[in-house]
Amino acid sequence: MTNGILVHPIEILLIEDSPADVRLTKEALKEEKLYNNLHVVNDGEGALAFLRREGRHAGAPRPDLILLDLNLPRISGHEVLEAIKQDEKLKSIPVVVLTISTAEKDIAAAYHLHANCYITKPIDLEQFSKVVKSIREFWLTIVKLPPQQG
Repeated sequence: MTNGILVHPIEILLIEDSPADVRLTKEALKEEKLYNNLHVVNDGEGALAFLRREGRHAGAPRPDLILLDLNLPRISGHEVLEAIKQDEKLKSIPVVVLTISTAEKDIAAAYHLHANCYITKPIDLEQFSKVVKSIREFWLTIVKLPPQQG
């Protein structure tokens, strides 16, 4: 508790199937020393189970921010995004699409499904780190996130 305000870590859900991108994201967030918990699932099915608190994810926290890759096994990122934005309990969680696709159809589809922003992953490792830091800076420092809802 600080000045009468309950301070809790920012809960971030990273939905990403590339171990290298998971590692880079973790490193970029750790460097910034932001009070956060990063949860990682590597496919669309696991993402929905985490968000719905099903099975082994029964005790999962509600994320404050979701970082979503589109190219996922089992259930695509577009399908995950659609499920999130159609669920009354989840739709207020900001979803940042962070993917390698530069295809206009993917960008249009993501925004049609109410993604909060669409970012193309750089291939260069240094640039990727800068992108993650920019996401952290904007979404976790500047933006006021919606309050936790159970």
